[in-house]
Amino acid sequence: MSKLLFIINVILLTFMLQPAPADSASLTDKVEKAPIVITSRTLSVDNKNNLGIFEGSVVARTKDIAIYADKMTVFYDNSENRVRKIHAEGNVKVTIQERALFSDDAIYFEKEQKIIFTGNPKAVDSENVISGTKITFHIKDERAEVEGSRVILRSGQGLD
Repeated sequence: MSKLLFIINVILLTFMLQPAPADSASLTDKVEKAPIVITSRTLSVDNKNNLGIFEGSVVARTKDIAIYADKMTVFYDNSENRVRKIHAEGNVKVTIQERALFSDDAIYFEKEQKIIFTGNPKAVDSENVISGTKITFHIKDERAEVEGSRVILRSGQGLD
């Protein structure tokens, strides 16, 4: 049972995209204290292959972030007690405050601290939209790379 709880707790912890303000605790400290709720129609855990599969209307939430997908597969390393990779598939949506990122597929890589969104990815912040063929978000640097980019600015942020 503790292995199952570990998987559930780590899923959202690794997806925390928004760093804490400079005057508060670090992102790691903030993430460790955040309560997590994950719901899905089914959960299958394969301890032999170190993976957990959440299927059917998967919703993972903390105070600041929500992740939605049809399916999430979590690959973990028991020897190091950590998640290596999370693969979210089908109708992926990540929301942080007024911002949202949508795609058909997203893969989080723990070691590199990045999330790669593919399959019609687009990021939405208020009325502004960035889309492309692939969006890579580097969590530590708060930096994104967009391949095949198209940007629509509408929130009074025109070029002067």
